[in-house]
Amino acid sequence: MTDRTHAVGVAGGALHVGEWHPDAVGLPWLLVHGVTASHLAWSWVAREAPDARLLAPDLRGRGRSADVHGPLGMAAHADDLAAVLDTAGVDRALVVGHSMGAFVSAVFADRHPERTAAVLLVDGGLPLDLPAGMPPVEAVRHVLGPTAARLEMRFPTTAAYRDFWRAHPAFTGREDPLLDTYFAYDLVGSAPELRPATTLATVEADSIDQNTGADIAEALGRMPRPTVLLAAERGLRGEIPPLYPDLARVRAAAPRLRDARRVSGTDHYSIVMSRVGAREVVAAVRSFPRDAT
Repeated sequence: MTDRTHAVGVAGGALHVGEWHPDAVGLPWLLVHGVTASHLAWSWVAREAPDARLLAPDLRGRGRSADVHGPLGMAAHADDLAAVLDTAGVDRALVVGHSMGAFVSAVFADRHPERTAAVLLVDGGLPLDLPAGMPPVEAVRHVLGPTAARLEMRFPTTAAYRDFWRAHPAFTGREDPLLDTYFAYDLVGSAPELRPATTLATVEADSIDQNTGADIAEALGRMPRPTVLLAAERGLRGEIPPLYPDLARVRAAAPRLRDARRVSGTDHYSIVMSRVGAREVVAAVRSFPRDAT
């Protein structure tokens, strides 16, 4: 768990924000989780970066911020991040986003460049290849697949939910207390009707904006702060191809990107939620040039 928490007032309620290593010196890191995740997705990074102050919100509609009402979309989340920094008394941060959080991070850097030192996009943030002609809602379900279906499921116990994830190809054979804590935190409601905190409607609204809205295209076109992409070797279910199979194509589509590189031995989840992935994330943040930080 985190070392301390904050309640950050935003339009529609209060975000729950976790903080690790609050007394660390140097530029803080602002960590932005994925579409159905929570701040605890960064627990592995926190373990690998004990000398950095880390701020990680539950985005609106997720985790303990699930009851925050109001606008969704990349710009709304980006402006929420500015409020997180305000509450924490932070002027500038290194911004690290995973999956949908990478798209939010890119938009945050564009809307609030003065608050952003540099941006690390982790298996997200750049446009994905979606089936041509497919309606946006269907395209979202096509990409998320079983992830979207899970949001409508109910579980009798936290152990049953953990067993559900043990059967997931990306988590098979992985026994880790941090995973146990992460998945238990994801549930809300009461037994035997426990459910994931994030709703399918929330995921669809954010994912449609992520893939069809103007904010991300404008942010990537300007990319005002140094930005690097780390891409996983495998996809959401541990499959080949990954979400970004052709990094040369990514670089060509985003010429202002400083670098795009593959993290071997990782899938879309373990690129942040494992010791191997977290070490690569931490190394990438530390590799930003001094003039960026």
